[in-house]
Amino acid sequence: MIAVAYRKVDSDIVRRVRAIIPEHKRVMTEKPDLAGYSFDGSFGTYMPELVVQPKSTAEVAAIVKLAYDEIIPVYPRGQSTSLSGGPLPVEGGIVLDLSRWDEKLEIYPEDLIAIVSPGVLTSSIHAAAEKAGLMYPPDPSSSAVSTIGGNLAENSGGPRGLKYGVTKDYVLGLEFVTPQGEIIRTGGRTVKNVTGYDLTKLIVGSEGTLGVITEATLQLIPKPPKTATLLAIFDDIVTSGQAISKVLTSGILPSKMEIMDQACIHAVENYEPSGLPVDAEAIILIEVDGHARTVEEEIREAGRICEAIGARKVQIASTAAEEANLWKARKMVSPAITRVKPTKISEDATVPRSQIPAMFARLKAIREKYNVNLVVFGHAGDGNLHPNIVADKRDKEEMKRVEQAVTEIFEAAIELGGTLSGEHGIGNMKAPFMEMELGKTGLQMMKLIKDSWDPKNIMNPGKIFPAPGQRLNLTEG
Repeated sequence: MIAVAYRKVDSDIVRRVRAIIPEHKRVMTEKPDLAGYSFDGSFGTYMPELVVQPKSTAEVAAIVKLAYDEIIPVYPRGQSTSLSGGPLPVEGGIVLDLSRWDEKLEIYPEDLIAIVSPGVLTSSIHAAAEKAGLMYPPDPSSSAVSTIGGNLAENSGGPRGLKYGVTKDYVLGLEFVTPQGEIIRTGGRTVKNVTGYDLTKLIVGSEGTLGVITEATLQLIPKPPKTATLLAIFDDIVTSGQAISKVLTSGILPSKMEIMDQACIHAVENYEPSGLPVDAEAIILIEVDGHARTVEEEIREAGRICEAIGARKVQIASTAAEEANLWKARKMVSPAITRVKPTKISEDATVPRSQIPAMFARLKAIREKYNVNLVVFGHAGDGNLHPNIVADKRDKEEMKRVEQAVTEIFEAAIELGGTLSGEHGIGNMKAPFMEMELGKTGLQMMKLIKDSWDPKNIMNPGKIFPAPGQRLNLTEG
């Protein structure tokens, strides 16, 4: 990356920003306000120098142009639910809080699209689409609190990614502010668009390092009329991985396929009892959707496959309430495991489906080798596992073991043909491991793109690309 000497935000810069946004409460300089923007859902604390809450494309463009001219780092931010350090202001500078910009949420049923501003909650898009009998498939677990702008920046996924894909698969067009403060539009309102380079796909998942998304045109699909859910109980987690692979090669494509290991089961039952089998080593939740007759046949066949592979018991939900209760248990995993210890390191190493059993075996070995409290859950159907380690950051010796365990988790995923991230993004947490997956030349090609778009490196610096000698550090910052 190009070395840059950034200018500090001084009174002159604040004055010029206030000229762009005269509304006093949308420009924050006081330390108590800045402190609220110094962290996200990952790890580490970094204080910004200025926080601005723009609510129009013109405001964003003017602020970014000012920052580019004066060489001040800019950090776009949604609701700070990132688990990889995506919006952390590691170089200080200006945080652009886009979460207040939520006025536009327009559904066009005839075109099967939604047009949204970046601060709209993902759950609000789900609700608006469903009112029109449609569905916006990407469904990250944080959808009730995460913004669509953050989802776009991180290319978020969710349980339905197995069948329907991730955020980038539903973005038809963007309005975007470049690092120079110029406003461009990419894509459009049509499903088919092959005009020139696909800048839309480049921007989605770029984690704010190429500019700021100010509007998105999203593709919607008809909502499936029926769903069905089953719970399969296993006494061995590796066997559960074999069942996952068998279901996926049987001709059935579930809409969701989730796994919880024994540690997750215990945590959920201690947090809010749901009747889960605490003696099981793993449980799988499978949902299929579509037309009623097909759904009934497929859920029964999935159950038969699980039993044939070695499931102790298969339970098919008979009512909508039973379905909801099973999925509620899965959603409670994250809050439940933090009761065990206060610090949660959430990863999303992803492997090919055929390597799911092998990854489960590797994770068991890592847990024992480093004596860490490692729990496994996630979107097992697409290999997108969430190995979470719960620890206490005040225990420096434990955190050193956690660092070693996380490093080995990434190594295992890459060795098995997988990737560092299936949906959480890279941010600053996984930047030290990028060369492990991409190689020197692959990483250099990405740097060339970044340098050509943002030669002054003002957009979200410190993310994706590692600094020389940078390593995972969970005991400082």
